[in-house]
Amino acid sequence: MIAEKTNTAQQLIEKISSSAGKVDFMNDSALTRALFYLEEKGIPTNKHEDYKYCNIDGILKKEFKNISQKFSSIENIKPYKLDDTITLVVVNGNYSDTLSDKTILKGLHIDTFSNIQDSGKKLINSIANVESDSFIALNTAFSGNGFHLRISRNEALQMPIHVLYINNSLPESVVNPRNIIELEENSEATIIEHYINIGSSKSFTNFVSEKFLAQNSKLDCYTIQDESMNGFGVFTNQVKVNKHANYSNNTITLSGQLVRNNHNVVLADSNCEAHLNGLFKISGNQLVDNHTLMDHQMPHCESNELYKGIIDDKSTGVFNGKIFVRKDAQKTNAYQSSKNILLSDDATINTKPQLEIYADDVKCSHGTSTGKIDNEAMFYLHTRGIGKESAKKLLLNAFAGEVIDRIKVESLQDFVQSKLNLV
Repeated sequence: MIAEKTNTAQQLIEKISSSAGKVDFMNDSALTRALFYLEEKGIPTNKHEDYKYCNIDGILKKEFKNISQKFSSIENIKPYKLDDTITLVVVNGNYSDTLSDKTILKGLHIDTFSNIQDSGKKLINSIANVESDSFIALNTAFSGNGFHLRISRNEALQMPIHVLYINNSLPESVVNPRNIIELEENSEATIIEHYINIGSSKSFTNFVSEKFLAQNSKLDCYTIQDESMNGFGVFTNQVKVNKHANYSNNTITLSGQLVRNNHNVVLADSNCEAHLNGLFKISGNQLVDNHTLMDHQMPHCESNELYKGIIDDKSTGVFNGKIFVRKDAQKTNAYQSSKNILLSDDATINTKPQLEIYADDVKCSHGTSTGKIDNEAMFYLHTRGIGKESAKKLLLNAFAGEVIDRIKVESLQDFVQSKLNLV
């Protein structure tokens, strides 16, 4: 069901039109289509099937009155940096050359959108369709000065890239960070995308990333969401994977009052792979909503998904994952799993795994499980002198470990462990 049109989008359009003006690195046609789409469809409410448990329109109306496109100075980013990585910094949606590391890595090229080359400009909105989702349209119309990161053909980056997205904008602001990540043939990279809110005010992050993997390339991505209880956001990843390429992403949600993740992967050629993993630990009235799409378009491709949630108090988790196998995608191998632990009688999880298959020679499966901490396991640990809280942490750490162990960057794994406080 399409959401009823609201005036939230129009209010945002009027505010930005009076203060910021045209985003000059966007194609005029894309901007026009984005604005028309916003005016026609509005911001989704929970009457829209894809946002059934996530009424973002109501939150935007109540909490957020401005769109921020301005860069604000940051005095010190050292506390947020990770060891043995190259740090790039984006503040309120704008790439900061001053705060970013100047280390030169062979094969790494970065252009801001204001200086983007024609080859990069052609990639904008090529897989993020402005007429498919209101938040893509909103970002297209009001994007900050993001960046195009390109890895040259036959190059493997020797260090992970740590992208810090920092919000310290005006109170009650919507920030629209955006990037393009492009791996050319036979290239490899590890990229950490880390979101933080260092202000005392509430902020709404509307992030869009378009990721392109050329033939025989490999991209390991980590999404770390830690915007505090003042953080709200929609995070959209549109990914295109080509022949013999390998894409993986681990999404770790550490904080945020409302977090919506849209992760859409197109396996566009034969013999490619995609792996999505997610972990969230929430309490209070938090909401984390993970939506994924694995679009198998060609034969002999593989995809795997594993999402885990630890849900306490009156918080709500959502997982909606779809495996879409097209007619030409014979010999597809796809697996999807959602596993959750409820720590409270008032905690809620809504899961909806989906298969839509039009090929006849495939191996596809999905599964979901939800329960409480195993009482027998707790009793076993008690009999060996382990206290209740320590036993609980041990069991939760074992549950989360299946995802955490897939983090290959040591400093990042240590950071996640410390923030989750399960050991």
